[in-house]
Amino acid sequence: MKPLIVLLSVFLISIAAIRLINGVTNIPLAGRMAMAAMLAFTAVGHFVFTKGMSMMLPDFVPFKTETIYLTGLIEIAAALGLLIPGLRHIIGWLLIVFFLLLLPANIYAAFKHVDYQKGTFDGPGMTYLWFRVPLQLLFILWTYFSSIRF
Repeated sequence: MKPLIVLLSVFLISIAAIRLINGVTNIPLAGRMAMAAMLAFTAVGHFVFTKGMSMMLPDFVPFKTETIYLTGLIEIAAALGLLIPGLRHIIGWLLIVFFLLLLPANIYAAFKHVDYQKGTFDGPGMTYLWFRVPLQLLFILWTYFSSIRF
C-alpha cells in the first residue's frame, strides 16, 4: 500500500510542479518521476528489511541476501534511468520484465505468509495477492504508458 501512496502522491505533486515551472502539463514525465520515486522508496526496503525479503524467495534460490541487495540496486538504477531521456525506453522495457520476474516471489511469499517487515511467517497470506497482483499490473501499465508509449 505504501508504494502505491508514494506513486500517486508524487505523481500529483509532479503534475503541479511541472505545470508551475513549464506552464504545461506533461503527464508522462510526471509518471516517470512518480515511478522513480516509488522505486527509490521500495529500494530502501531491500536494505532495511533484507531478512524478511530474503524469506520471500523459494529455498532453491541461492544467495538470497545478495539477490535482495542486487534487486534493490536494480530499483535504484531503474529510478535514475527513467529520468534520463535517452534511456527511458530501454529502462521502461527492462522494468516491465523486472516487475514480471518479481511476481512469483510475491506469490510465494503469500503462500508462506511472509511478513517481510517483521521477518516472520505470520503475514496476511493469500489475501495479500488480491492487492499485490493488481498493483503489479498497475506498475507494468504505468511504466509502459509513462516510459515507452510516449
